[in-house]
Amino acid sequence: MVITLIGYRGTGKSTLAAPLAGRLGWGWLDADVELERRAGRSIQDIFATDGEPEFRRLERELLSELLKRDQLVLAAGGGAVLNEATRADMKSAGPVIWLQASADTIERRLATDPTTGQRRPNLTSSGGRAEIERLLTMREPLYRECATITLDADIASADQLVEDVLQRLPATVRGGTS
Repeated sequence: MVITLIGYRGTGKSTLAAPLAGRLGWGWLDADVELERRAGRSIQDIFATDGEPEFRRLERELLSELLKRDQLVLAAGGGAVLNEATRADMKSAGPVIWLQASADTIERRLATDPTTGQRRPNLTSSGGRAEIERLLTMREPLYRECATITLDADIASADQLVEDVLQRLPATVRGGTS
């Protein structure tokens, strides 16, 4: 079983993955970090050199593999839900947790994250707040389609979110963590 964390960049997927996995006694991976490790270059470089279609192909290939693992908490990339087969694989692999946050929260978090500019490309010509709002509008129905559990990541701390997830997971998944 894989617990997949989905949501726009800056919603806390990577921040939540490690403590959630720790409480469950499972492993965890950040799909974007793993993709960069395997490719030997940043996502920004992949986009600049090969374009978004190639990045999405690599992402799909990686997620297809990772979603077959067992006892893994997976922080998926923000756009992973764009692929229909990936959405189906996520739902088949186990619970899918959507970390939902407002455009204000996302914009603030991205502005204070020193790695965002170095590793993540703008996905539209506008960038910034306009990009966040546009992509949220486009992706929210896909996040909603996949989500088993939806969490408000605007104000909750990582510890609060972990507790919320653990309470909402089936007892068979939680094991001795409740």
